[in-house]
Amino acid sequence: MNKSTITIDVVTDENRVPDSISWSASDTSAEHAQKAKAMMISFWDSADKAALRIDLWTKDMMVDEMADFFFQTMMTMADTYGRATKYTEQVEEMKKFAHDFYEKFKAKNLKENKAD
Repeated sequence: MNKSTITIDVVTDENRVPDSISWSASDTSAEHAQKAKAMMISFWDSADKAALRIDLWTKDMMVDEMADFFFQTMMTMADTYGRATKYTEQVEEMKKFAHDFYEKFKAKNLKENKAD
């Protein structure tokens, strides 16, 4: 049996707001820790039937980056759900929601930028 270790380092300011996030894994060819501006980790607690989450982002993460991050995460979640269940109709619904979410963000962002 193989064991893999993932290490996440979060540096915070005096108010405990993340300044930087980096991660490394024992089963990778990367020589150095990888930097990230945001992270979402979920664990399933089957005893309590509850998702346990860690959601962090650095203070230099821009709103447009957050929208991209959420869009890509929702699309990946849909793909993962599809591989696990083969429920293609729900996968398509999730992806449609992700696309609608992203289009609404872009429209809102465009409108706000025109107002400036």
